[in-house]
Amino acid sequence: MRELTVVGVRVELPSNNPIVLLKETDGERYLPIWIGAVEATAIAYQQQGMTPPRPLTHDLMRDVLAALEVNLEAVEIVEIKDNIFYAELVFENGVRVSARSSDGIALALRTGSPVRCADEVIEESGIVIPDEQEDEVEKFREFLDTVSPEDFAG
Repeated sequence: MRELTVVGVRVELPSNNPIVLLKETDGERYLPIWIGAVEATAIAYQQQGMTPPRPLTHDLMRDVLAALEVNLEAVEIVEIKDNIFYAELVFENGVRVSARSSDGIALALRTGSPVRCADEVIEESGIVIPDEQEDEVEKFREFLDTVSPEDFAG
């Protein structure tokens, strides 16, 4: 398993499909995952430190875990099949629960849990961005500083 950091979310043009971009913590590969608008909003809210007027589903799950005194050890992206990423929530007691990658990422951000990716998944779907394209990644990060979660509402 490789640990990943969440670079952020954005809308892919011209399709207007949200994407979350992750990067190997100790590597050069990026992992782009196309996600739904609701999950993009949840991730963007958390990354920007915004608190919605009412808790989102991922906030509720974080609060339920805290109330039950169960810690989320990690979110692991375990497989890609037919361009669909599969993840598992890994709890401190060893229990694993299947989840959409985007939901897992949104929950991991709220609980401070690491996001990991199976070596096979990063080998198959990870991309290396050449140095000259690093500027694009920096522009992407700058974009994330200016976009609001409402921009992902369809």
